Amino acid sequence: MDRWTTRLGRTLRHDRGDVPGWVLVTVMTAGLVTALWLVADQQLTAVLQRAISSVTGG
Repeated sequence: MDRWTTRLGRTLRHDRGDVPGWVLVTVMTAGLVTALWLVADQQLTAVLQRAISSVTGG
């Protein structure tokens, strides 16, 4: 059991992940959402209002 925990600890120390990649993906996603929001705000609002009124019957 002691060898297993030692090996697991070594593996976890060396597995740091790809933090800069995730940061880049997050920033790019936020930028795309912001750009779409600025360009298509009125159209998206109209689509949402039509969808809500078709569901509620109003």
